[in-house]
Amino acid sequence: MAIPLYQAKAEFFRTLGHPARIRILELLAERDHAVYELLLAIDIEASNLSQQLAVLRRAGLVMQRRESGDVVYSVNRPEVRDLLLAARVILRHLIDDQDQLREDLKASG
Repeated sequence: MAIPLYQAKAEFFRTLGHPARIRILELLAERDHAVYELLLAIDIEASNLSQQLAVLRRAGLVMQRRESGDVVYSVNRPEVRDLLLAARVILRHLIDDQDQLREDLKASG
């Protein structure tokens, strides 16, 4: 029996629900990275990075390949870039709305 789309979406967003996974995807959205480059860019233990990459691999969001002895990761779905950009735009609007509310409250009271 197929799971409802809303349930699949919830599971997808749970996969994205870790700051390290979001940072990994942000970096990989810019360009492919070797594991050692990800370690340098993210303040995380190697074992934790490995776990987070495994979660993203199982979800089908990233893929790996060997290149000159290094394990290199890339975004598997180009739409991930669009999703990260959409999240940034939404967050920017929410912050702007909050700032406007603060301004309105200051002006009225």
